[in-house]
Amino acid sequence: MTRATLRSGSRMAGTLAKRAVDAAAEQLRPPPGPGDWISGQAIGAGGMRRFFLFRPPGVTNADRLPLMVMLHGCGQSAASFARSTRMNRLAVRERFLVLYPEQDRRVNPQGCWDWYGTVTRQAQAEAATLMAAIDQVCLLYPVDPAAIAVAGLSAGAGMAALLASLHPARFRAVVMHSGVAPGAAHSAASALAAMGGRRDPALPVTSQPLPPLLVIQGDRDPVVAPGNGIAAVQSWAAAAGAVAAEPRALQRGKRHPATVTDFKLKRRTIASLCLVEGLGHAWSGGDARQPFSDAHGPDASKMAWAFVARQLPR
Repeated sequence: MTRATLRSGSRMAGTLAKRAVDAAAEQLRPPPGPGDWISGQAIGAGGMRRFFLFRPPGVTNADRLPLMVMLHGCGQSAASFARSTRMNRLAVRERFLVLYPEQDRRVNPQGCWDWYGTVTRQAQAEAATLMAAIDQVCLLYPVDPAAIAVAGLSAGAGMAALLASLHPARFRAVVMHSGVAPGAAHSAASALAAMGGRRDPALPVTSQPLPPLLVIQGDRDPVVAPGNGIAAVQSWAAAAGAVAAEPRALQRGKRHPATVTDFKLKRRTIASLCLVEGLGHAWSGGDARQPFSDAHGPDASKMAWAFVARQLPR
C-alpha cells in the first residue's frame, strides 16, 4: 500500500467521521424560532428518558395551557422531529406547550419506541416512563391537566395509541401518523409482520371510553401498510359503536389530495381517517429538509392541532 493510498484513506475516514459527527449534532440541534427549548429527564418503570419541552414566548406561571405530546419515529430525535413537524411554530400561534420525549439509543439503537412488547411488559414499562415525563411537566409548568393530547409518527404513533388505550382518561385526543395500532403485534417479529399488513386487530382491553383518534396515513407508504390506519380507526370506532360517515375529499392547492372519513356516535367524532394520496412513510406537510417529511402533503401538524382543539374543554 502506497503512502498516497494511505493519505487518501485517511482523508476519506476523516470525511466520514466528520459527516457522522455533523449528523449527530444535527439530531441534537434545537429547532429554530422564538420560545424556550427546555431539557429534562423522567424516570419510570421503563428506566430514564430524556425529554424536551417547548414553551412559547410570553407564557407565565399564571397560564393554564394545553399540552401536545409528540413522539418521534425510528431514526429521529426529539429535535429533528420538532424541526420536521414545525409543531413549535403552530404552538406559538395557538398558545400551547409541546413535549418531545426521546428514546434512549442504548435501549433501542434505531430510536424506536417499544409499542408492541406487551407480553414482556416492556411496552407498558416504557409507557409508564412517558407518563412520568407528562406528570413532571404538568407539575413544573403551566399545563392544563384536562387538555393533554398525544401524537406520534410510525413507532411513535403506535406508542401514542398505546398510551391513550392504557390511560384514556388522561388524554383528550390521540393522533397516529403512519403507525400500527396497539394489540396488532406482541413481539419485534410480529411488529414487522403487522407493519406489512399481517396483524391482529385487537385493541388492549379498557373499561373506559377511548379518547377521539385521528389517523393520517399515506397510500404509498412502503414501511407501514395503509391497511393499518384503516384497521386502527375501525377498531377504535367499533369499541364505541361509532359508524362511518360519508367520505369527503380534501384538496389544498397543489398538495397531495386526501380522503377523510369520520366515524361518529350521536354526531360526535370518535375516530377520523385521513388517507393521503401519493404520501409515503413521512410526516405530511413536513419540512422538506428533514428526513421522513413530505412537504407536498396536507399539513399534518395543522390537521392534528385542529382535531385536538375540537376536543378541548371550552
